Amino acid sequence: MDSRYLVNRRFKDYKGREYLANTLYPDVPVTENDWYVITTAGDRYDMLSQQFYSTMEFWWVIAVANNLPCDTLCPEIGIQLRIPADPQGYVESLKEENT
Repeated sequence: MDSRYLVNRRFKDYKGREYLANTLYPDVPVTENDWYVITTAGDRYDMLSQQFYSTMEFWWVIAVANNLPCDTLCPEIGIQLRIPADPQGYVESLKEENT
């Protein structure tokens, strides 16, 4: 999978240094196929991604879908998380939003 930052617009300043635009994250649509889990001790976004998607790469989709900060891989214990059923579809909408 491509990095979610590869699709961001790139800018150069007057010295030629390259900058990336901020990533715009569209809402992750709710579907009837989404999964819901209550977090327990030891849960991590990357491990939930591995469990549901067979890859750790979509951990950030889980965080974005639940409006949680991406500064840690560990959600609070005892909260309900929505695991989107189609992370690749979301990545495609992210690409459209940021190119």
